[in-house]
Amino acid sequence: MNGESREGGRRRRRRRRGGRGGDRGQNPGQDRQQGQDRNRGQANSDPHQSPSQGNGGESGRTPDRRSPQGNGRYQGQERRDQGRRDDHRGRGRSERRDDRRDDRGRSQERTNANRGSRAPIKREVLANTSFEETRIAIIENGRLSELHWERKSSQNIVGNIYKGTVENVLPGISSAFVSIGFEKNAYLYISDVLGDKNAPIDQTLKKGQTVMVQVAKEAISTKGPKVTMDVSLPGRYLVFTPYQEYVGISKHIAEPEERQRLERVVDKLVKEYLGGKGVVVRTEAEGATEEELEREVKYLQNLWQQVQKKFAEQPAPAILHQDLGLALQIARDILSDQVYVYMLDSKQTQKEVVDFVEGFAPELKDRIKLYEAKTPIFKAFNLEKQIESIRETKVALPNGGSIVIQEAESLCAIDVNTGRFTGSKSQEETVTQTNIEAAMLVAQQIRLRNIGGIIVVDFIDMRKASNRAKVMEAFADACKADRAKIRILPITRLGLIELTRERKRMSTASLLTAECPQCRASGRVLSAETLRIKIQREIFEMTGGRPGGSIRVNLHPTVAESFRSQQTVIEKNVQRAVRIQADANLMWEDYHIVLE
Repeated sequence: MNGESREGGRRRRRRRRGGRGGDRGQNPGQDRQQGQDRNRGQANSDPHQSPSQGNGGESGRTPDRRSPQGNGRYQGQERRDQGRRDDHRGRGRSERRDDRRDDRGRSQERTNANRGSRAPIKREVLANTSFEETRIAIIENGRLSELHWERKSSQNIVGNIYKGTVENVLPGISSAFVSIGFEKNAYLYISDVLGDKNAPIDQTLKKGQTVMVQVAKEAISTKGPKVTMDVSLPGRYLVFTPYQEYVGISKHIAEPEERQRLERVVDKLVKEYLGGKGVVVRTEAEGATEEELEREVKYLQNLWQQVQKKFAEQPAPAILHQDLGLALQIARDILSDQVYVYMLDSKQTQKEVVDFVEGFAPELKDRIKLYEAKTPIFKAFNLEKQIESIRETKVALPNGGSIVIQEAESLCAIDVNTGRFTGSKSQEETVTQTNIEAAMLVAQQIRLRNIGGIIVVDFIDMRKASNRAKVMEAFADACKADRAKIRILPITRLGLIELTRERKRMSTASLLTAECPQCRASGRVLSAETLRIKIQREIFEMTGGRPGGSIRVNLHPTVAESFRSQQTVIEKNVQRAVRIQADANLMWEDYHIVLE
């Protein structure tokens, strides 16, 4: 008892002196140091401790006197436990430091501007031309990546230059509306107006004024086309900006020597032919000779002179310059050394593309082939099924998970689900692996479906900031192949990534589909039970609740089958005999009630 009392007294004194009692855990490093100092002091001052006990008690505890091996096995066990606790605390601090570093990195926005680090891509371009439309598919490394459409009923006007008349100037929204010859007036925002940027728009533009504008975005839904007064004329190597005075070089050209060479050559050509006007050097200009660049500068200069002449002579509204057709645009913007073949199934279009390419890149004209087989080109390359799948909202992941894509007028929401994938390791690693696969698929799908505007991706929650950073990196890297401008905001703690993607044309789903007349574009219809209750209510109102007689109800076949299973309940509620008849000509929510 005396030994136990002395033992308890020593423990109470240690707690009063700030030992490993109530304050433990607030400062682990300080606690360990104080414990070591106390043990060294107790080794010399405590008459009840042996020297071996004092030196071995690094944990700050007195060995249990009830055990004959108190200064051996039990002390060793305490040291191992303490080591594990210290190691755990160290890992915790390290993870918190990593999380703080990741959070600092997470605050940086990303873009897909720099694509120089990506591996070379093998491209195939397949073009299908029919009576009503032209479809062009771009296949990268054996996978369908982009789809382009051009229909005669809805001609592409992006890039066209018009002479228009200002119809309305609205200072309240810093905008103007310009008539360029279409049913809907074009929208012109103040940032796209030439002149003093600080002046109100009503001081720069007046109603009835004629202006030269270029279509930057085609009409989408109820909105008219968006235009700009800062027009530009694109070529294969250069983009001529006549209202600017700077020479810009594409960020995708990474080699400093090549950038310096292009800057030197283009500066010389701009001064000699363009009078110091602006030019943007495109990625395709990498490796282009001075003769090729000079030829294009002369071509763009001549084109601009023609536009100016038409603007001076023709009354508004009038088209001053029409951009190339889809097949020629693809040849101008995409055809390069990375394109293995450009195959078209129209002999006339193939000849036009060959003649066009021969003017600026004759070494590539042999890659333009004519498809002559009897099987339709898209069917032969198994593209029709992939195009049909664009309408589906759910896309499967390789590991068994899925993403759900829901387009709306204001934004597109994409949700990531694990599905049946459980993984072989921890839940955190399973979720991270699924999110990384989903990030790559999301980047591919928004490009294939041409989804623009605001996009929100809801990834599965991840506990560690380091894993969230991995998903962010994977998504930013997957977006580098996209030719549209993308701005990616930092991933949130809830796993949300917000991004904006350049939108010049309507999405592929909007082009292929129309609003459903049954659900009125909501994607949902009244359930059979709701219809049953609604019809019972109408019958009761028609009969005034009087029993007797019979009623015939004509319904959609599927709804009629559901009603027959509840016919006894319906007759009891309306207090009349009910005859249910299916009519295949009726839509889901349509019905006819006939009193007999």
